[in-house]
Amino acid sequence: MALYEHVFLARQDLSQAQVDALAASITEIVEANEGKVTKTESWGLKSLAYKIDRNRKAHFVLLNLEGPGAMVAELERQNRINEDVIRWLTIAVEEHEEGPSAQMRKQERDRKRRGDSN
Repeated sequence: MALYEHVFLARQDLSQAQVDALAASITEIVEANEGKVTKTESWGLKSLAYKIDRNRKAHFVLLNLEGPGAMVAELERQNRINEDVIRWLTIAVEEHEEGPSAQMRKQERDRKRRGDSN
């Protein structure tokens, strides 16, 4: 089975619960096409470098996937149809990163720097 990282950006006006439901629907698409989601990370609402479809911010979500190429084709087809997904990127990787992604480590580092106890 091939390994992939799939990052999608959801519209800024969605709630976190709606973003989680969107990630769950993507998981269903992957599993229906003989694939498997090994990790899901929500990176939160972040500012964009430029406006995309009148959005200045977006919810970022990362999914680590295992499966055939046909699964990726169907996933990207569904992303094109879904109005809540404004951008996505799927890349093939040699192996998945263990533990939290670099983005999650950065958020933790920033939190410690500010002195938050969260």
